[in-house]
Amino acid sequence: MSIIYFLIGCSVIMALLFLFAFFWAQRSGQNDDLFTPSMRILLEDDHIPDPVADAAIKSLAEEKIQKAANK
Repeated sequence: MSIIYFLIGCSVIMALLFLFAFFWAQRSGQNDDLFTPSMRILLEDDHIPDPVADAAIKSLAEEKIQKAANK
């Protein structure tokens, strides 16, 4: 039975530590900007030319133009 009291005490201390860490993160501005990190993955900083990919895109575009012209 004494182990339950020990585990409850440990869980309360751990919960208080997590609560302290949460408030510290809020005060230091961890969650100020929630939009930019999700959009950063969509933006490319440097475009490295890839001739294979560029040729594939060009051929797909030409195929679409031909299909549209044949209709």
